[in-house]
Amino acid sequence: MTRRGTTVFVLGLVLLVLGTAGQAQAVGYRYWSFWDLTGGKWTYATQGPSTTRPYDGDVQGFRFAVSEDSQDASTPRGKADFASICARTPAQEGHKRVALVIDFGTATDASSGEKPPRARTACARVPSAATTADALATVAKPLRYDTNALLCAIAGYPRSGCGDQVSATRAEPSDDGPSVGLIAGAAAVATLGAAAIWQSRRRRG
Repeated sequence: MTRRGTTVFVLGLVLLVLGTAGQAQAVGYRYWSFWDLTGGKWTYATQGPSTTRPYDGDVQGFRFAVSEDSQDASTPRGKADFASICARTPAQEGHKRVALVIDFGTATDASSGEKPPRARTACARVPSAATTADALATVAKPLRYDTNALLCAIAGYPRSGCGDQVSATRAEPSDDGPSVGLIAGAAAVATLGAAAIWQSRRRRG
């Protein structure tokens, strides 16, 4: 290998290290997450919609997205205000009103060949003992569940699949520039390259 060729090779290796060190393969799941609005902020629900029994005036949300776990899950977008969502739904004795925010996610989160519908809100008026799943069924049919009662589809979206596992490469942020590991890796590559150049010169000498 010529000196020029060796130098180009080494530079390529360094760039490869720099270009890939800030990325990691993350395994996630494509699913509907369930949320409660508490104090004006979304919190991940501790129970599923089929066992949660909301009160009159509650606001709950659903978001379809790819995430690793509850800590990584995306919150519902759009208006989340009971007064405006249920403004045209009067109270009724023996019933309760639940404001629902349904966010079908982004094209990036969608399964292949599917396009997410626009996010929407709805006010469900249901019997006092109804669950969130009951409320959702009154405003966003058809719903689809798997054999473990996991919510798979709202308003028919997505058409198939349920909690499918997916993998994606994501960047890992750093506030302090390249990590020590990154610098060490680049240094090691540079050292190997320098040795290769020295060997090349020695053979020619």
